[in-house]
Amino acid sequence: MQRAASDDGGIVLRNGDATSLARERRALDARLAALGLQDAVTVQATEGGLRWRLDDDHFAQWTPGHDTLQLRERCSLDPAARPADLEREIAIAMLAAPLALEFPSTDEFDSALRIRRDIVDAAQRTALAFGTAAAERPEGWWTYAPESSFTVLPGKPLIEALRRATQPEVSGKLYAFSCYRATEYVIVLAVAQELERCNAPLLAALQRRWERSAIMSGRFHEVFLRELGTNDAPLPPRWYVPGDRIWFRNPDPHSSDASGYEGSWLFYLGGGLFNNFWKRDRPFTMAGKCVELYHWRHATWTDADGHLRIDEAVVEQRAA
Repeated sequence: MQRAASDDGGIVLRNGDATSLARERRALDARLAALGLQDAVTVQATEGGLRWRLDDDHFAQWTPGHDTLQLRERCSLDPAARPADLEREIAIAMLAAPLALEFPSTDEFDSALRIRRDIVDAAQRTALAFGTAAAERPEGWWTYAPESSFTVLPGKPLIEALRRATQPEVSGKLYAFSCYRATEYVIVLAVAQELERCNAPLLAALQRRWERSAIMSGRFHEVFLRELGTNDAPLPPRWYVPGDRIWFRNPDPHSSDASGYEGSWLFYLGGGLFNNFWKRDRPFTMAGKCVELYHWRHATWTDADGHLRIDEAVVEQRAA
């Protein structure tokens, strides 16, 4: 299956003058060659820049209809045995994008690739105790105030503080907070790790900010994220890039009133799998997550305080 002739997706570099653009083309060509993709792409001029996409043959073979859920099988990728294969999977999925993924330079593209790789790694390591009303963080690393939420204690490195809050191998404990907040922590961790590699002043600024007040919720979306797709112009339903943050919305009007069950925030890990913050050794397939979410409607109950709850045992039994 080939994409439509009007498809203007892929990786786009926009840089000022012709000399800079020629230099960036050489750099991105070399980066894709290092990933073994030099023979799978086409490059074409676009307004103010250049566009890299999978050529028609590789698109039809690897990502028909923009389907990236089976990339590992189709391209014989094995990140567990060959860690570089994860970056290759990310790059292929980006080259198959149905809309332009724009970068000002190859350096920015490289950073985006590494951030996505580190998001996948952190998401796989993250495990939480389920909780939306109560929340906790490692003592000696975090403090709480109503006006600023949880902040990092001065002098405590942000990267280590985030790891301690989300990764039980580091802290020795599972901490309770929502999957929504957990996705923010995983993203900030990956961004901070990249800044540690390439932009120490910006990492210091991020550290100071998190010592003062957290960037979260709507403001987090504005600062750190770009939302792709709309209700009027949805993305292809099987196009995902490893490192994507995904919202699985609960469409049931009754069970979605239960706190924490409005939907699920997850990361796409690659290989057709989405992370599971509560049972990290059991990541979801798309079908598996949708089946679980569907059965929330069959597992509601009301506690003594009149709050709507979900019986996870019922959900698990029905999903199985």
